Amino acid sequence: LLPPEVCNLLNPAAIYANNEISLGDVEVYGFDYDYTLAQYSDSLHSMIFNAAREILIQQYKYPGEIRKYDYIPDFAIRGLHYDVQKSLLMKIDAFHYVQLGTAYRGLQPVPDDEVIDLYGGTQHIPLYQMSDFYGKGPSLKQFMDIFSLPEMALLSSVVDHFLAHSLEFDQTHLYKDVSDAIRDVHIKGLMYQWIEKDMEKYILRGDETHAVLTRLVNHGKKLFLITNSPFSFVNKGMKHMVGKDWRDLFDVVIVRADKPTFFTDRRKPFRKLDESGVLQWDKINHLQKGTIYRQGNLFDFLHLTGWRGSRVLYFGDHLYSDLADLTLRHGWRTGAIIPELEREINIINTEQYMHSLTWQQALTGLLERMQTYRDAESRQVLAAWMKERQEIRSITKNLFNPRFGSIFRTFHNPTYFSRRLVRFSDLYMASLSCLLNYSVNFTFYPRRTPLQHEAPLWMDQLCTGCMKTPFLEEMVHIR
Repeated sequence: LLPPEVCNLLNPAAIYANNEISLGDVEVYGFDYDYTLAQYSDSLHSMIFNAAREILIQQYKYPGEIRKYDYIPDFAIRGLHYDVQKSLLMKIDAFHYVQLGTAYRGLQPVPDDEVIDLYGGTQHIPLYQMSDFYGKGPSLKQFMDIFSLPEMALLSSVVDHFLAHSLEFDQTHLYKDVSDAIRDVHIKGLMYQWIEKDMEKYILRGDETHAVLTRLVNHGKKLFLITNSPFSFVNKGMKHMVGKDWRDLFDVVIVRADKPTFFTDRRKPFRKLDESGVLQWDKINHLQKGTIYRQGNLFDFLHLTGWRGSRVLYFGDHLYSDLADLTLRHGWRTGAIIPELEREINIINTEQYMHSLTWQQALTGLLERMQTYRDAESRQVLAAWMKERQEIRSITKNLFNPRFGSIFRTFHNPTYFSRRLVRFSDLYMASLSCLLNYSVNFTFYPRRTPLQHEAPLWMDQLCTGCMKTPFLEEMVHIR
């Protein structure tokens, strides 16, 4: 059914727009550091997993037997929710429904009927249980950043061990202990040490980051950096990627910013660091180029720089900590860095995915149109179609991840992650290097996708691969 030119339509190096934005109107570019300016290799995740596992054993006195669990690279995906009281890791769509077949307790899948029973006979998670503005609800926690991948794997491994050995445990304590152990890996500087020791191994796309920054400066754009990482770590990474004079490219550099509090709390003043990284005591009346600042808050930042509104574009990888406040409270433009996008687009471009999706859409259209036939033979055919459709949906899901599928979709709905991505970012892309494919004056136009009541009948026909449609033959005569 597929014409040969359908596959490979999507470009993994493209920038995708949720909102119309002209780069020509952007005068100031801001950046997070980790997973934005600096992209890291996946080998870092197993290091974080192993170190946090040892902290659980040594500091929190967890059973030494959990050492038998190694990091599973493709176990989880970003954007999953964890029900603390039920020890349940699951994928939830934009309408608060659990995608059946994507709920795990420990490393084992939970049957669909058990999931439905756990939530009172429904797949729906009530609003009051869902995550708040920053992904932290009363009983459900959402894992939104890339560093959460080893956290989900470790949490599931420890739960798996306790369940396999019938050990009684407090779900809340276990979740907090694992979360604190992962946090300690960062606070104690272990991750920084690994990266600094072998930057060639852990830092990716360094040359491209250099090219993006120098290009923007050469076109007269102002640059700033706001990161939660310490200066010594950022300094070594930027020297590796950009060169020893990297600070000359930035008009303002802020480290240890404590995002997202940086964007909402007015109380913390800026402090200056000297060349050796020692905090200074003098009052900050203006932000100087070449000076490193610590902490501070966005309200003082806006007052001291005058950089406001849509002439500022800020890039980050964490939808909540980096982007949400900036777009909703301050009117900045935002760009989300989603490294997973490159792999997912490459999968979408495969012939296997396109054939599966096309036939799935065809079966869906047949089921919708033929369901009015209620005789025994018709019901038998409909049941066969329904079974085949479900099988194809599972095959399509497994192309992305065998347990949880795509980070952007459940079987047909957007995920909870996708809805937040659309709400909090004007643009999204796999890496900053995608900017190199566009002029600094380029205007991004989001595609007008039809609402359900706007979609004409020929769209359904087009999805089935029927190319003799009004879209191709008759629409040219319609004005």
